[in-house]
Amino acid sequence: MESIFSKIVAGQIPCYKVAENDSFLAFLDINPLAKGHVLVIPKVQVDYIFDLDEETFIQLHLFAKSVAIAMKKAITCNRIGVTVIGLEVPHAHIHLIPINEVNDMNFSNKKLTLSSSEMLDIANHINSFF
Repeated sequence: MESIFSKIVAGQIPCYKVAENDSFLAFLDINPLAKGHVLVIPKVQVDYIFDLDEETFIQLHLFAKSVAIAMKKAITCNRIGVTVIGLEVPHAHIHLIPINEVNDMNFSNKKLTLSSSEMLDIANHINSFF
């Protein structure tokens, strides 16, 4: 079954793209914990991150690292937090979240509501450092 992320990759659903190459895509989470909360996905749909073949797993993490470096330059924060939960969408993905303290990564925190123009500005700003 095609995931919402596969539909984003196919261009059937829009996203606020941060970075992309032939194999991976990074875009803003539409229900962010913080401004600049990014999802990094392989373009191929695999449900569970540990089911990715070894090369894709490694390259996904290297791509996520390059996105996180750009995020740190674009967004004022202490760190870029990294987490993989893997239950909400059946498509492997990594959350990159600008944080100042551990609690900023708590997924039970209230999600931010940002305007389309603000999301686009954030995505473009991160992309300018990629």
